[in-house]
Amino acid sequence: MIHTNKPKIWYGGDYNPDQWEKSVWDEDLRMFKLAGIDVVTLNVFAWAKNQPDEETYDFDWLDEMMDKLHADGIGVCLATSTATHPAWMARKYPDVLQVDFNGRKRKFGGRHNSCPNSPTYRKYSVRMAEKLAERYKDHPALLIWHINNEYGGAGYCYCNNCEKAFREWVKARYGTLDQVNRVWNTAFWGHTFYDWEDIVLPSGLSEEWVGANGRTETNFQGISLDYLRFYSDSLLECYKLEVEAVKRYTPGIPVTTNLMGAFKKLDYHKWAKHMDVVSWDNYPRFNTPHSYTAMMHDLMRGLKDGQPFMLMEQTPSQQNWQPYNSLKRPGVMRLWSYQAVARGADTVMFFQLRRSVGGCEKFHGAVIEHVGHEHTRVFRECARLGAELGGLSSALLDARVEAKVAILFDWENWWAVEMSSGPTIALRYVEEIHKFYDALYRSGIAVDVISVEADLQRYDLVIAPVMYMVKQGVANKLETYVELGGTLITTYFSGIVDENDLVTLGGYPGELRKLLGIWAEEIDALLPEQRNRIIVQDATSGLNPEYECGMLCDLIHSEGAEVIAVYGEDFYRGSPALTVNKFGAGEAWYLATSPEEAFLRDWLPQVCASHGITPLVSAVPEGVETTLRSKDGQSYLFVLNHNADAVTVDLNGRSGVDLLTGLQLTCGEAELPGHEAWILKLH
Repeated sequence: MIHTNKPKIWYGGDYNPDQWEKSVWDEDLRMFKLAGIDVVTLNVFAWAKNQPDEETYDFDWLDEMMDKLHADGIGVCLATSTATHPAWMARKYPDVLQVDFNGRKRKFGGRHNSCPNSPTYRKYSVRMAEKLAERYKDHPALLIWHINNEYGGAGYCYCNNCEKAFREWVKARYGTLDQVNRVWNTAFWGHTFYDWEDIVLPSGLSEEWVGANGRTETNFQGISLDYLRFYSDSLLECYKLEVEAVKRYTPGIPVTTNLMGAFKKLDYHKWAKHMDVVSWDNYPRFNTPHSYTAMMHDLMRGLKDGQPFMLMEQTPSQQNWQPYNSLKRPGVMRLWSYQAVARGADTVMFFQLRRSVGGCEKFHGAVIEHVGHEHTRVFRECARLGAELGGLSSALLDARVEAKVAILFDWENWWAVEMSSGPTIALRYVEEIHKFYDALYRSGIAVDVISVEADLQRYDLVIAPVMYMVKQGVANKLETYVELGGTLITTYFSGIVDENDLVTLGGYPGELRKLLGIWAEEIDALLPEQRNRIIVQDATSGLNPEYECGMLCDLIHSEGAEVIAVYGEDFYRGSPALTVNKFGAGEAWYLATSPEEAFLRDWLPQVCASHGITPLVSAVPEGVETTLRSKDGQSYLFVLNHNADAVTVDLNGRSGVDLLTGLQLTCGEAELPGHEAWILKLH
């Protein structure tokens, strides 16, 4: 990450002075100092204020605030304000308005309400970015550009401009209609296209409908899959146009846009290639598993090859948009902030710094509450964290998380899995990924969450849950990885289709069949109340004799793979449920069914241990999270207690000084209070 003139973990968040009278500004700046805030995100939704009509640009308020912040030693993450177009634009140029799934033209309102293929939107958003970059290119407060905001938040557009652009996108991807008809398998139901104009967007007016469970269903997965690719690319093109505009004036200023974790609509692996630094907004619910939040941090870190990322938004306490918006209990905001730092964040930032007076986010938490002073629990906690981050200085900046285990995560595979018309509606890609991640998290084993394009050779173990789609070249890449000594684990419903969602003929798991040494003849989908059993064959394995399984059961035959466990029920009782195949110097595992959590918690640490991959601390207590960041030969061990009560932690022979308290912790056991953290600079 590029730190410019802020050689510490940045601390701050979104500030909207354009929503307040100037009399409030100086009081806010006074409290920013008290809280230790040194970076402010400005101008996120100020397009209407900056450009009241087609020809007029007015940045006087922004000039004044930029100068005030700089005078107070506060840097600026400057947004381009293009996430919501102004009302005059919608009235004068209706092409900027989106069309919904059912073909209805939207009116002005909401946010992220612009069609990404609108010539009007692209023209004026780029012009706004240029105006801002030209004006502030030499301003000393400018640290980083924040392009737009939370792209994709308003869903998809199905207007005529998008339809025309989709045809051009398809033409560029496939070249000829014959190829389009082949990869979309349009011979099915007699959907052959004879002219490019025959191609229409998949929507409620054509190939798609909303199923009983609220999930979008489709008659033609190939068409719908390409529309999702196209729409992600369309928004990315808007982003890139703004990036080009600001880079013309500020080539040395880094650029980002705030991502949203496992956000289904956009392929963030593609997006990250055009970001100088990844940033994201972290909003777990009060009952979100801590391992899921950790996985999202690791996913964001993995987008740019382990590079530290920005925590762009989190709430100091309450959120406003969830069904039940609980307060963060005392200490939790600080603890979750350190969870982000532990997993690679080099910033801790909030939405928002002052609570808005009206609108749907008026009850979203803020550093400065509606009472308007610093004498609140939330402000005191923010000020404590600000002081601590200041004390950490540059110790952790650019430190990397080191992992020997990787989990593959692929957006296009996610789309295809959940677009499939079978075998079960219960299959949720991210949930299946999380089952594997959670088992390793609870064991204290570090994990990178990476794309299929990443370098696999740095990892001893690669896990690819539900690898339904095997893209071109991926099977060969996995074979090379295993042949050279790597260990691969993949699962049920893997190796089924290619990148066009066409079934790979010749038997499941398709291109992975030789590597895995199995043939999957059939796939059984179990009802939610149905269960089967995994019966472990080797009594000396250290596993329990049996475990429950459900949802999906692949009926597989060994073609050279060793059978480790079998099914216990139904007509396929005794057939393989878990196999391992020796391949070159490595091995490839196939788990044919979705097991209960206990199986993964027992099995995965054993696989890791067999490759010398061990937890950072001994016998990680329930609710305790550990991770390690390292740079320049120095390692920092994070130990986070998510429990309200104190726990005893065995440091596994490690010792060091806690950067937060200055206390020396020696080898052996030590007590960590509830909702507290250690950052140990290891000896």
